[in-house]
Amino acid sequence: MADVLDTSEFRKGLKIEVEGDPFEIVDFQHVKPGKGGAFVRTRLKNLLTGNTLERTFRSGDKVGRPDIEEREMQYLYSEGDSYHFMDNKSYEQTFVTGEALGESRNFLKANINASIVFYKGRAIGVSLPNAVDLAVSKCDPGIRGDTVSGATKPATLESGYVVNVPLFINEGDVLRIDTRTGAYITRVG
Repeated sequence: MADVLDTSEFRKGLKIEVEGDPFEIVDFQHVKPGKGGAFVRTRLKNLLTGNTLERTFRSGDKVGRPDIEEREMQYLYSEGDSYHFMDNKSYEQTFVTGEALGESRNFLKANINASIVFYKGRAIGVSLPNAVDLAVSKCDPGIRGDTVSGATKPATLESGYVVNVPLFINEGDVLRIDTRTGAYITRVG
């Protein structure tokens, strides 16, 4: 552990090392009870397994900073359960497993830029832009006269992801999708 963090530096999104594993702080709360010392209650997400755990640290406790590096990379193609990316600066190629990508694989299309997270030289995750534009590859046509307010229908996107969209969406339309929730935002073309 080359670098050490104090509990006073905790914030959402901070990456820390606990018991040899990298974690990201999902939520935290500083607590100062009437009796006893102050402490910090945290909810942590394991960056290797995706599991979350709740952990309490005493005020002033020290934790390590994990050996994590984020690099801007471009998505190239998938081969089985391997998703291949290229570094935008060095042109070095690497792959990320489908398990490490999680739900992000639903929003990948060729040449999209993403931030790949490396832990001790191994790709363990990806951060996509908040929204991506994907074309509709399969969608039932809207039925004339079906004007129920807020009605939706399923549409299959070019990545294979299925999203509920308003009735006026047709095949070939390009939609903006929120990568955090997987929800339809708007039609862009």
